[in-house]
Amino acid sequence: MMLQVLTDGLVIGSVVSLGAIGLSLTFSILRFSNFGHGELLAWGAYFAFSALAVFAAVGGVGTSPIAPFSFGWPLLAALLLAAVLTTLLALALDWVLFKRLRLQGSITLVIASFGAALAMRNLLLYYYGGIPQYYSQELQIAVALLPRSVWGGMRITPDQLFVLGLTAVTVTGLHLFLTRSTLGRAMRATAMNPQLARVAGIDPERVLRATWVMGAVLAAVAGVFAGLTVQLRPTIGLDLLLPLFAAVILGGIGSVWGAVIGGLIVGLAESVAVAVVGAEYRAAAAFAVLITILLVRPNGLFGDKFGERA
Repeated sequence: MMLQVLTDGLVIGSVVSLGAIGLSLTFSILRFSNFGHGELLAWGAYFAFSALAVFAAVGGVGTSPIAPFSFGWPLLAALLLAAVLTTLLALALDWVLFKRLRLQGSITLVIASFGAALAMRNLLLYYYGGIPQYYSQELQIAVALLPRSVWGGMRITPDQLFVLGLTAVTVTGLHLFLTRSTLGRAMRATAMNPQLARVAGIDPERVLRATWVMGAVLAAVAGVFAGLTVQLRPTIGLDLLLPLFAAVILGGIGSVWGAVIGGLIVGLAESVAVAVVGAEYRAAAAFAVLITILLVRPNGLFGDKFGERA
């Protein structure tokens, strides 16, 4: 049972980690807590769902899954389309709302993000209704990685393995981008000291746009992964919002690897809570871990000067 709880926690943590990275970048570079970030996950998930419906309606595409997964090639195309559409949505929100309020201070931006979150969530509820949806109706048989004789055994579905693998690739690619590309270094410099970055010739608007794009793409991927491993609900963004913030604060604001580790810890805490005390306490368990670590390290696990200034 212990290994199974670990496996389930890693899958949950992968989804939380991807969303938390985008939220951490937004927090450190855009200088406000975006409470609408969870809704970007939800919209990304439903963009992919709608794309699959269109593919199927046009020519019956997507009915045959790629063994051993529950989905076919159209889901991968839908994931790319969802990332593009979620990016356009995030840039539109910035242009219509946040850009106009940027000089009013972070509190105004936070309140505006609350309003944006409510609007986006209710639009999803209005259009899709509250009935859970699924990307595929295919049944999957979990693969036994370890027998029950070894600490209760370990079983995992091919879809979950896909999520874990693609999350690892995405995080590694993002790390290389932030540390080795010119734009990535500009984003890190802006997060550490916006004024000095501007003096050095870095275009702040370009960095802000890149931050929205990166956060939106990661949110879309996280939303699709959440829908693939659990189910689609219009409230999925709200359900994931608090774990996202817990992961960001736990890992240390502004740290990509901190967000990843924080997300995995939150996922493991929720998985343990479900197994031990019941699903209704999963959120409480994550925040209990958060409070415990912050009492020891107020800046988070990977908090440093970069995180403090962010």
